[in-house]
Amino acid sequence: MCCGIIGVLAIDGGSVAHVIRESLKRLEYRGYDSIGVATKYNGRLYIKKDKGKIDEIHRKLNLDALPGDIGIGHTRWATHGEPSQVNSHPHTDCKNQIAVVHNGIIENFLELRKELIERGHKFKSATDTEVIPHLIESFIEDGYTLEDAVQSTLAKLHGTYAIVVLYSHLKKLICARKESPLILGVGERALYCASDIPAFLPMTNKVLFLNDGDLAILQGGEIQLRRIQSFSSPIQIRKPVLIDWTPEMAQKGGMPHFMLKEIHEQPKAVQNTLRIRTEEIDRLVKLLNEANEIILTAAGTSYHACLYGGYLFAKLAKINSQQIISSEFSEKIGETLTDKSAILAISQSGETSDTLNAINYARNYGAKISAITNVVGSSITRSADYFIYTLAGPEIGVAATKTFLVQITTLALLGLTLAEIRGILNNSEVQDLRQQLFNIPKLIEQVIEKREDSIKVTADLLAHKPNFLFLGRGINTPTAMEGALKLKEISYIHAEAYPAGESKHGPIALIEPDFPVVFIAPQDNTFDRIVGNIMEMKARGARIISVTDSRKIHDLSDHTFWVPKGVPDIFTPLVNIVPLQLFSYYSAVRRNHNPDKPRNLAKSVTVL
Repeated sequence: MCCGIIGVLAIDGGSVAHVIRESLKRLEYRGYDSIGVATKYNGRLYIKKDKGKIDEIHRKLNLDALPGDIGIGHTRWATHGEPSQVNSHPHTDCKNQIAVVHNGIIENFLELRKELIERGHKFKSATDTEVIPHLIESFIEDGYTLEDAVQSTLAKLHGTYAIVVLYSHLKKLICARKESPLILGVGERALYCASDIPAFLPMTNKVLFLNDGDLAILQGGEIQLRRIQSFSSPIQIRKPVLIDWTPEMAQKGGMPHFMLKEIHEQPKAVQNTLRIRTEEIDRLVKLLNEANEIILTAAGTSYHACLYGGYLFAKLAKINSQQIISSEFSEKIGETLTDKSAILAISQSGETSDTLNAINYARNYGAKISAITNVVGSSITRSADYFIYTLAGPEIGVAATKTFLVQITTLALLGLTLAEIRGILNNSEVQDLRQQLFNIPKLIEQVIEKREDSIKVTADLLAHKPNFLFLGRGINTPTAMEGALKLKEISYIHAEAYPAGESKHGPIALIEPDFPVVFIAPQDNTFDRIVGNIMEMKARGARIISVTDSRKIHDLSDHTFWVPKGVPDIFTPLVNIVPLQLFSYYSAVRRNHNPDKPRNLAKSVTVL
């Protein structure tokens, strides 16, 4: 989950509502489906919130009118509960004395919610966050201080969180983090707690970074730090860091473009997606497993995810599925669908017109509709019988990067469960693969940290080339297709992709000395064959660029994008695509193009 959080404590008094609103505006890139602000004044909480973007909600509700010199705010990217007034943050307890804003995923919220309801608590929303104020309330009722109540609440939460707590009886903010970003700003007139630096950068550039497991108490112009797991005594305050960024640079995490920032966010995005509840995976798998046929459909990058899903389902679960480009769906499928057909539609935005038309066509024949999307409450979720939300957070750059990775991560989770319930893999084999899948975020991080500089050097050398050919085999054929798409859509270099075995049936005629050919060549079951394809290209003078973990492939290549060894064959696309994303990004920059806004393209294609 990726949301914008801000907390403001004015040291010398004065209204903070306008500061919170302006801070949220600077965080709107982190989430923009709803907004809310809570302040404290004369022992009472005042809250205004609704679905929609910040400016329209402010025009409707006048957020600046909220009284008080302490408050919290939130701009939301929904993961639990569709965008609505009641699902907007902040969330409160039964007595409206505790307000909480939260970024993250509470994995055990259903169990906690059930427990709290049995104790008499009344819930209003469909969010996971709402359990937090109710838990704090229950501990305070048992005689705990606010700090102890928050610490005891956090001990019960499974998952990730960055939270800020506001209590009507105290001029105090309590902030805590676990695997979700949260930082403090130290100003002369106020203290700040936020999910990202842009929130308070115009007021102060003094930043205190919280570590995982830190809890901060902001009160009276002072900050006290404690560890959640060893709560009794404060820890030494770290010295604030001075940030020399413009506000625009801060929005992008100090990076020049959102695309690069989002590539760097991929380890976290995949890690979050791996937290999709088992029950959600099981329900969609049940729908797929009961069908006589499975058809995956999507457009653009999401179609490449479908192709990956086809290879994966065949290899893991021994299921033969079709993958159909959404714009061709009705023509390709004709009138062959029945009520035993299962459609799995994939769409980043959930608003892709071709994909919506495809599932509406399928519904006319009684087919069961499921979907994978990144946007809560999108049209595709209203058209599907069942759906899963990927947890990438908002993606600002037009070229899909982290949303592609979370789509194929979700498909990997589905494939593992299908293989288990069909008896293709036993529980031990599934658990071993699952553990290796959960290690993928670290491997993606390694690629970015260790290989980015060398990839940039290669991009600088080759960005002037007018044509590229991308080749892969087996489950990495979709990787080649996605790599070619990325290069063409943001650098405007002509690139096409083929299964490597097909290169002899036409594309090889293009090869002349120094023609760049990119091979995706891990040490999998296709290895010997792709070595042969590389030799064919080298014999005709091609310049070989390889994505590989093999010294043998490296020795045959002019340029190597190294990836970690030991990744199971079925998961290699999760790692192999990352160097190609970086290569495309740096090629576009080298050619002086803005990779965030490629010409003629839109983030969500809502026209036919």
